[in-house]
Amino acid sequence: MSLVINKLSKKYADGEEDTLHKISLTVEKGEFLCIVGASGCGKSTLLNLVAGLEQPTSGEILLDGEKISGPGAERVVMFQEHGLYPWLSVIDNVKFGMKLAGIASNIQEEKAMHYLEMVHLQDYKDYMPHQISGGMKQRTALARSLTMDAKVLLMDEPFSALDKQTSNRLREELQKIWMETHKTILFITHSVEEAVYLADRVVALSASTREIAEIIPINLKRPRHVYDTEFTELRHRILDIIKEG
Repeated sequence: MSLVINKLSKKYADGEEDTLHKISLTVEKGEFLCIVGASGCGKSTLLNLVAGLEQPTSGEILLDGEKISGPGAERVVMFQEHGLYPWLSVIDNVKFGMKLAGIASNIQEEKAMHYLEMVHLQDYKDYMPHQISGGMKQRTALARSLTMDAKVLLMDEPFSALDKQTSNRLREELQKIWMETHKTILFITHSVEEAVYLADRVVALSASTREIAEIIPINLKRPRHVYDTEFTELRHRILDIIKEG
């Protein structure tokens, strides 16, 4: 499996310049790729294009050689907002996508409980969304995303609306889940620390040119620790790249 982004550009009708300009990038199967950059550099636009929620002005996106022209079950999106249905319990929210896909009820139950255990919410499966914290809601949304077994999981700053302590805890959870599942993840974040913590490679976008400024491999052993010297050096290097861009 590979996701190939080829000379991708996006310009909105009311814009004078491209929001994204000739982006070329390949995401390999099982890779955790993070996109970083200053506000307005086109991070979320790139994710929306890969999700098929928007169409490029030029260029193309290929998944396993097939051109992406719209949303598809092989790409699951997790946004900043959890998007849970308030009238459904935690486990029924997790099952929702599988139910729409026509998956047998016994398999729905088995997979839902598997991923709820992975995000440590098995004891809260019958709670309603208003009865759990913001971090637990995002864990529920993550479990729901994982149940779909999509080829690519697209995550648009999923922890940015949470407090620092909760966000850090969920980073740790996501790192453990990725180490266990090796899902292919394209992750948008404004936090360089988060990107270095999670990614195999970090793609820094330039806010001035709307192009890729640099792709930085993160060759640090997992699990990672933010106070390690190598971690700190990589973080400062990427911050400098973004600042120059």
